[in-house]
Amino acid sequence: MRIAVCPGSFDPITVGHLDLVERAAAIFDQVVVCVMANGEKRPMFTLEERLEMIRGAVAHIPNARAEAWGGLLADFARDQGAQALVKGVRNCIDFDWEYQMAQINRDLCPGLDTVILPARTKHLHISSTMVREMIRHHQKLDDYVPAGAADILRRIAEGKER
Repeated sequence: MRIAVCPGSFDPITVGHLDLVERAAAIFDQVVVCVMANGEKRPMFTLEERLEMIRGAVAHIPNARAEAWGGLLADFARDQGAQALVKGVRNCIDFDWEYQMAQINRDLCPGLDTVILPARTKHLHISSTMVREMIRHHQKLDDYVPAGAADILRRIAEGKER
């Protein structure tokens, strides 16, 4: 069985993230979306909230599931029996970073490859940072957040405003 891991902080998940998971699910037998705890970031949403949003977003993909992880990505991939990490890139800066990370993850877990997929043109401008700013300013999110996660995100965001 060919297993891939799609890692990220997903704070929150965007339509670009979902597109990446859907594309990975067409290539691999199983895709595990790994919600990472990143100590260098101050997330708007808790790990549990992000996991709930992702599970809602990927519910329509039969060979995808979501898990949370607080350790090294290479260890998670090894524990899952994954052969590949799937990463999306929007530009050359993303590519340079992901290329470096691919080398490190392969050093930590020999045999673990990284598949880098370019973002679709219609998603190039979408980022979790941009969506968080739209949330702060009460903007419409329908074009930026997957339908399966939108209601969950709204409920969580409303709770944070109180």
